[in-house]
Amino acid sequence: MPPAPPQREPAGPSAHRRRWLHRHGSTLVLPAAILALAVATGLAFALTGYVRPPACLSYADRQLAAQRSRSFEARPSLVPRLDHVVLIIMENKECSQVVGSPDAPFFNRIARRGALLRDLYATTHPSLPNYLALTSGSTLGAKDCSDCTFSAHNLIDELESAGVSWRAYMQGMPSPCFRGERSGAYVLRHDPFMLYADIAHNHARCARVVPLTELWTDIGAGRLPRFAWITPNLCNDMHNCGVRPGDQFLARVIPPLLRVIGPRGLIVVTWDEGLTKRHCCKLARGGNIPTLLVGGAVRPGARPLLTYDGYSILRTIEEGLDVRPLGGATCACTLALTAALKPAKPPGLRH
Repeated sequence: MPPAPPQREPAGPSAHRRRWLHRHGSTLVLPAAILALAVATGLAFALTGYVRPPACLSYADRQLAAQRSRSFEARPSLVPRLDHVVLIIMENKECSQVVGSPDAPFFNRIARRGALLRDLYATTHPSLPNYLALTSGSTLGAKDCSDCTFSAHNLIDELESAGVSWRAYMQGMPSPCFRGERSGAYVLRHDPFMLYADIAHNHARCARVVPLTELWTDIGAGRLPRFAWITPNLCNDMHNCGVRPGDQFLARVIPPLLRVIGPRGLIVVTWDEGLTKRHCCKLARGGNIPTLLVGGAVRPGARPLLTYDGYSILRTIEEGLDVRPLGGATCACTLALTAALKPAKPPGLRH
């Protein structure tokens, strides 16, 4: 009896599908893997609410800024003499989260009158060491602590040695010299002055670390110091409440200051750290943070295509107030913010 003919798979949709997958299935592996990764990544974003913000500048512009900055390092910087410097420290935003944001109408409107630094990088993570870096030129090896005390030489030592008046205004601080870890939306870790032993344990000095309400008294009485530091509370610094409340805070604080700092005054609005590890300049890897300069000493509309770090702010303050630079501010890799400021008079004519 002849053998039975081989059974053929019946034709139909399922048979055609199996034959097609046999021929083309291997080509689906990579797209399927990519799709799975995209789905997993999207799920992670949905679960965490976090999407890595882009930098303010394109990659090509960041490369050009770094290249131009290297050529600037060899040039002497001459910051103009500053009659008043006000430093306002906001919290935890990348540059692109504020610059151009519809939630920051005041910031972006006043930026058209001032100088906007789009390639400036915070020193590190988390918050505390950035506050120390801005006031001592070093992170002092700190990470995050609420009961630390530091004996390091600091900006206040230099200001007082040079006879420069100063005050630090802390929103929510219950009273001058307050040393508690927290009071409402005030937190000690955003108040570096009370972490230095030679300030916290010296009543004459810590009496200059005061609640923000005293700023309005000082402005009204015409006694704003040459150097003023402002820390908003945890909501108004954009840490807890987002961009819009912080922008509204700036809209309340900056206009009265502009009226009293004079033609050689400078207000710097910057952030302690970003949300990424974007880095530059040998000493900074704390994210690409927005930084705004306004006041009579500023070139209106300046957008320098240069790379800066947090120590650039400290160096500019020190040179503008004629005090000795500290730590990271002395590095050749740290540019002062001169490209955003009006030209200085030659040495000997600055006063």
